[in-house]
Amino acid sequence: QIYVVFSEELKCWCRAVFQSVQSHTVHYQLRCFLVDYAKYSLVESDNIRVPVGVFTRLPYRAKKCSLYCTKPVTLHLDFCENTAKIGPAKRWDPAAIQHFQDLLK
Repeated sequence: QIYVVFSEELKCWCRAVFQSVQSHTVHYQLRCFLVDYAKYSLVESDNIRVPVGVFTRLPYRAKKCSLYCTKPVTLHLDFCENTAKIGPAKRWDPAAIQHFQDLLK
């Protein structure tokens, strides 16, 4: 479900999908994905609103996508034979994801 949140970083109201809730002593912070900016952000619970009217039907400016035919690889080490080979991996590791995000910036 889409909500409207005020982003302190962007200084504007944005549409968001919530990921998780973090409790603090006085208030709650919610980790959310800003669908129009393709960013993750922490938002205080006081800065959340329910969208109304045509605002809910506007298309998102950011879209989730993938790289066509790009597969994750990893380094397979064989200590017995003292060799190392690059081979397919089941998923991307966090270092590769961070490197790709840095390249996009």
